[in-house]
Amino acid sequence: MSIFVRKESLRKEKDSIINKTVGAGCGWFGLIKKGRTVRITDCEGNQAADTLFFDANNCQDHYSALRTITAQKNIYLTTGSVLLSQSGKELLKITADTCGRHDTLGGACSSQSNTVRYAHSKEYMHNCRDSFMLSLSDEIKYLKRDLAPNINFFMNVPVTPEGALRFADGVSSAGAYVEMTALTDIMLLLSNCPQLNNPCNAYNPTPVKISIWEGGNE
Repeated sequence: MSIFVRKESLRKEKDSIINKTVGAGCGWFGLIKKGRTVRITDCEGNQAADTLFFDANNCQDHYSALRTITAQKNIYLTTGSVLLSQSGKELLKITADTCGRHDTLGGACSSQSNTVRYAHSKEYMHNCRDSFMLSLSDEIKYLKRDLAPNINFFMNVPVTPEGALRFADGVSSAGAYVEMTALTDIMLLLSNCPQLNNPCNAYNPTPVKISIWEGGNE
């Protein structure tokens, strides 16, 4: 099922309490308190922002692709999608989205997947799994085992009629964003993908931006 639901936000960047640019290949890990709104912006277009969410009060209760897909009966995320945790808890709701569709199936690139998908020579390239671990390196509560299937905001991964995944040209554009309101205190873990081997970012990784506002739904 493929649905695009685009909706613009009334929020202004100048009113945000946090406004952080994350370079390609870099990561970000931080708290989003209940009721606050977080926006991830694709600064130059066709970038992929690999993202995980955790219940801030229970680091083992992370975003669940399976529960989220099942609840909304859609493999893609868009305006109105509610992101569920492994326990079934509501973590965030997408309240604005100018891209319109986001991947839940492609997962994060790693040294292993780079080898399998592309070539053995790609094993040592920096990847999203590395960025996740680097962002968590100072956290004693979060371990490698806490990493789960993630969301790829802005990434285009169509499912073929045979059920296979295809990494295709992006559907995002410069300045496109997705905005989510936290329904509980959550931790956001983001890797701005450094991938150079597939067209998800036009073979040119570029920055994304994280902005956070007080207050929830408009």
